[in-house]
Amino acid sequence: MRRIVSLVPSVTEALFALGLGPQVVGVTQWCVHPAQGVEPLPKVGGTKNPELESILSLEPDLVIANREENKRQDVDRLRDAGIEVWVTYPRTVAEGVQLLAELADLGADAEARQRVVMPAVAALAGARERAADPPVRVFCPIWRNPWMTINRDTYIHDMIELCGGDNVFGERTERRYPIVRVQEIQLIRPEVILLPDEPYSFAHEDARELMALDIPAARDQRIHLIDGTLLSWYGPRIPRGILLLQSLFDSAGGR
Repeated sequence: MRRIVSLVPSVTEALFALGLGPQVVGVTQWCVHPAQGVEPLPKVGGTKNPELESILSLEPDLVIANREENKRQDVDRLRDAGIEVWVTYPRTVAEGVQLLAELADLGADAEARQRVVMPAVAALAGARERAADPPVRVFCPIWRNPWMTINRDTYIHDMIELCGGDNVFGERTERRYPIVRVQEIQLIRPEVILLPDEPYSFAHEDARELMALDIPAARDQRIHLIDGTLLSWYGPRIPRGILLLQSLFDSAGGR
């Protein structure tokens, strides 16, 4: 049985969902799901500042990291210490489903694959088949002060488009997470605004500020505070995320 340290919250949840929790010997402080599974495990710091000595003391056979969430120098130091590190980097929902299947290859049984992997495969296929109507224009900030959003080179962008949305700032190329001004939000006239609770925890006051703008999303009351994990966590949450966005976009488009 492998000894695994997970530095990626969504991967940690996926490992437990697949029945691989007994192999997990350490997680970050941000790995909070499933609560009962991770609560007794040693914490090895954060995603951006893992405690490398703590990781090494756990004598893992495998550390699972993510290219965006974890720093390359930490990955290199672990590898230099002789630890195998698997660096994940899904940027589409399809790649997220594939990663879930690859995690299952670490030892999940047939029942777990059927229960966890196959619903994600089916949800992806179903979303691809139903994406026929004109897309709904969607603004999804991930931060504010300043307002920041996502371009097309992100997992969230692909999730939005897969579910029938058109990411209104998707073509911005100056950075993956473009900074936008309120005036730009007004000019681009989104029909739906998604306000996730991570990485920035948007709240009702943020929604009220956007509701004051002269945009279709405000006029039609299509500004939604949502669970950010359903937008960005690749793993067993994929089917729920697809269903949520489809329902929000369908309502906005009058379908």
